[in-house]
Amino acid sequence: MLKANIGARRDVVFKGAVDLVTQFDKRAQDIIHRRLSSAFPDHGFLAEEGLAVEGRGDYRWIFDPLDGTTNYAHGLPVFCVSIALEHRGRLAAGVVYDPMREETFWAAMGSGAFLNGSRIRVSTVDDLDKSLLATGFPYDVRDSDVNNVLQFNAFIMRTQAVRRCGSAALDLCYVACGRFDGFWELKLKPWDMAAGALIILESGGMASDFEGNAFNPFHPEALASNGLIHEQMKKILLDCRKATP
Repeated sequence: MLKANIGARRDVVFKGAVDLVTQFDKRAQDIIHRRLSSAFPDHGFLAEEGLAVEGRGDYRWIFDPLDGTTNYAHGLPVFCVSIALEHRGRLAAGVVYDPMREETFWAAMGSGAFLNGSRIRVSTVDDLDKSLLATGFPYDVRDSDVNNVLQFNAFIMRTQAVRRCGSAALDLCYVACGRFDGFWELKLKPWDMAAGALIILESGGMASDFEGNAFNPFHPEALASNGLIHEQMKKILLDCRKATP
């Protein structure tokens, strides 16, 4: 449905100055919720467009029906659907689907990570100077001093390059399969990163907050890497934190 409508007329609503939602975000959410709740009527749900349903069991689905809405609203074909399954507070499975490239990244806890039918692993780059990183900027970048600009400037001087693709879920999956070596971002939501973080962990990478604590999808900071440059990235992020007024 998303692929078929990327060139269609979009009714765009501004939730903030640079925070968009389209009718296709909501349509995708309805499709996912309807199908999953039909298959798993006891499960809970948490999704970006105002969906919060308490389940009667131990499972909850956390999903973003359209990660990369700004790209989608402009007709830029870089977006995905991100779905994670939580069991008793722990991530159990994750799927990130890119309909434009027909790429499905997926993982189950303890079972490895895959792109379509092939096992994926993180890169072997161990020098930050030779790394390719990804990041994004929060929706309140115009209004808040905590906006990732200082961190971005620090990393572009220490790496091969930094990309800003517009979909945190895809960025995380690209770390998992070795296209990127690391990723960081501020002020994320659980549906942005839950699935992608599990896929990274199952591909042999690392995911944490900026201080190196264990990854928590409900913590707004995310630092993910191939593991080999994790400490180097963490040091820069902590140095930036100390330098923030």
